[in-house]
Amino acid sequence: MKILKANAGALTNFEVLEFLRSRGAGKDTTRVIAPVAPSEYKVFDYLEQSVACNQTKESITDFISRSEKFKLAKAEIINVINIRPSSVVEIDSIVEDCDGRFGENIDELVDMVAEVFPLPTSIETNEAENGAQPS
Repeated sequence: MKILKANAGALTNFEVLEFLRSRGAGKDTTRVIAPVAPSEYKVFDYLEQSVACNQTKESITDFISRSEKFKLAKAEIINVINIRPSSVVEIDSIVEDCDGRFGENIDELVDMVAEVFPLPTSIETNEAENGAQPS
C-alpha cells in the first residue's frame, strides 16, 4: 500500500474496519495467522458489533450525496455515519443547532439515515429480545 496523502482527514468506522480486514483481521479464533496487533483485534471486534459492519462504500457515498441538502459539516457527516442515529434526540446531540437549521425537516434526515444504513443483525436481535422496535 502506498500512502498518497498522510493525515488526509478523519476516517469513518467503516474505513477503519476495511483497513483492518485488509491487514488480515477476521474471525479466526486463534488469531495467530494474521500480522495484526492485539489492540487492532480489539478495535476489529468492536467495529464488527457496530453499525460499520453493515455499511458499504456505496451506502456511504449515497448518504453523503443525499445529505448535501442538509448542509452538514464534515465532522457531522462522519458522526452520523459512525453512530447511525435512529431518532431526533440522537441527531440533536450530533448536529449543532439542529432545531435552528432543520426545524421540522429533521425527521426527513432520521428517515434517510434509517433507509441508507440498516441496523446490524446483532443490534436488531438485541432490540427484538428487549421488546423494542428497530427504527
